[in-house]
Amino acid sequence: MCPNDNMKTIILASASPRRKELLRKIGLKFKVEPSNYEEKVSQDLEPHELAKSLSLEKARLVAPKYKNALIIAADTFIVFEGKILGKPHTETEAKQMLETLNGKPHSVITGFTIVDTGSNKAVSEAVETKVYLRKLSSHEIDAYVQSKEPLDKAGAYAIQGLGSVIVEKIEGDYFNVIGLPLSALTERLKEFGVSIL
Repeated sequence: MCPNDNMKTIILASASPRRKELLRKIGLKFKVEPSNYEEKVSQDLEPHELAKSLSLEKARLVAPKYKNALIIAADTFIVFEGKILGKPHTETEAKQMLETLNGKPHSVITGFTIVDTGSNKAVSEAVETKVYLRKLSSHEIDAYVQSKEPLDKAGAYAIQGLGSVIVEKIEGDYFNVIGLPLSALTERLKEFGVSIL
């Protein structure tokens, strides 16, 4: 039996192909409805609270479209020396970001929210993983930026792609770095009657 047979419809409020892939990996049946929420990273909140707040806003934007569904939304960003780094939109931004993180540890924080549109119950959680990038030469940074992979990825790298060669080690949930902490998410889904195992 699939994890959510005879269950509420599950909606992933995200356009991220990586989050879709992660939910498929654990056998969840779901539909995709991107929230198109305009992320405001300058909010005056501590990073974990900000990650939860952004994911909650994304979920709330999609929730009214569905009567009896579970909405899953998430937001991932990097915290380095107290500053929040989002996604670079140009090669120049990507290069600057990689130069900033080069050879130093940083944190990847993903906030996720599950909303039950039937009961209005909502839970949000933030998970942090520490990532250590190895010391890269300027040639390596240029070559990686030219691959186009860093564009539109939090912190300007994709740990599950070519970026795997620039990550020295991590402490915490690997899937959190990709964009969805599967262990924490599946634990929380149990509160809504969805069991993966």
